[in-house]
Amino acid sequence: MNQLQIFLPCAAGVEDLLAHEVHDLTGLMGEDLLTRRGGVMARASWRDAMRLNLHSRLAQRVLVQLSYSEYRSEQDLYRAASDVAWEIWFTPKQSIKVEVTAQHSPLTSLNFAGLKIKDAVCDRFRDKAHGVRPDVNTQWPDVRIYAHLTTDTCSLYIDTSGEPLFKRGWREDKGEAPLKETLAAAMIAASGWADGDDDLLPLYDPCCGSGTIAIEAAQIACNIAPGSLRRFAFEKYIPFQQHVWDAIKADAAAAVVKPEPGQKALIYGSDVAHRMVDFAQRNAERAGVADVIEFRGGDALQRMPPTDIPGVLLLNPPYGDRIAVAGVSGAGARRSGAPNRGDRNDAPLPDYEAQSGAREEAVTEDGGEFFSQLATHWKKNFSGWTGWILTPDLKLPSKMRLKESRRVPMWNGPIECRMFRFDMIKGTARDKKSPGGEPEVKLGPGQ
Repeated sequence: MNQLQIFLPCAAGVEDLLAHEVHDLTGLMGEDLLTRRGGVMARASWRDAMRLNLHSRLAQRVLVQLSYSEYRSEQDLYRAASDVAWEIWFTPKQSIKVEVTAQHSPLTSLNFAGLKIKDAVCDRFRDKAHGVRPDVNTQWPDVRIYAHLTTDTCSLYIDTSGEPLFKRGWREDKGEAPLKETLAAAMIAASGWADGDDDLLPLYDPCCGSGTIAIEAAQIACNIAPGSLRRFAFEKYIPFQQHVWDAIKADAAAAVVKPEPGQKALIYGSDVAHRMVDFAQRNAERAGVADVIEFRGGDALQRMPPTDIPGVLLLNPPYGDRIAVAGVSGAGARRSGAPNRGDRNDAPLPDYEAQSGAREEAVTEDGGEFFSQLATHWKKNFSGWTGWILTPDLKLPSKMRLKESRRVPMWNGPIECRMFRFDMIKGTARDKKSPGGEPEVKLGPGQ
């Protein structure tokens, strides 16, 4: 268990950020830590796998690769799965689920491929455990087995996470399409807000929805492990040792930084929907960070800076497959029945779970009026602040009449997005460029 091949899937565009996080958490580097399309491959220990589940903010799961082989037919998949020593990981008393994804596989049915792998697992247990086979549970399995097929290779993984890692355990109140915590953490990482040893700048999300970005930032500031409120699949596996896990959790708890009594809030959020502000406040309390966040109601086009110290504006404004409006410019549309939604939902794992492209409808053609008004408001009232916006609209800077100083490719599930950075200067910034301004930064697969 000290030389496991671990794959950590993540949203497309986050691979380099995840590799940096894994290095910080484990010290791995070089050939032991490789960036792959859609995730990071690491040669690590069982203890590392547990720590990554507890501490990673960017990974969607922690998968242990148990087999890598060539195949031409479903029978080859059966043989590959039969050769894996599943019995050292779990017992036949535990339920299983097999999921198959593929890129350019010649097989005609992934369902049939999954059935052959399931049969191989169950048949091996029948032979090893005197006729006892594990049950299949597609809803709440004890063990999730993933198979990923390319044109001619099959990789088999056992999932150590259980529910995806974006489920931190604190979100009970949410809007209709909440932003996943892993994507919020990726936005924070891409902005560089928590980099370096200097004191953190104020962070403000003026479209906070149920508070995901603010809460993720607050947990980072307080050094709270993102998985501290939840359980993991590995706790049911044979290699699991309770005393080792207790020590890992105790180390994490001891590292938490508690705010000083009466300390002024560092992180701020507001939303035009007061119902969402209430949700955000309750979520922050469950996450243990209510004392370091200040939530208020208010329109993004009217709220003034929450602090005299310039900081970072970080937001994922409402959008469907096109940009939707929010705030004052969308008030008429909302009165006519269009929803106002704060946090946005991204799809599950790009490689290992079904993509969900369902999005809310756009309220206007492109939301240009809202964003031009937002830019005017920022230039007038947020001088010295750095604004970061995640959007699928690649023409957003021209609609805001601002020159971005940086753009970071990032995928929100199946939707290609950019994080645009705007350095706010009073008046026009059309012909100005911040120090260190740079063209599009490639953080995506294969870069």
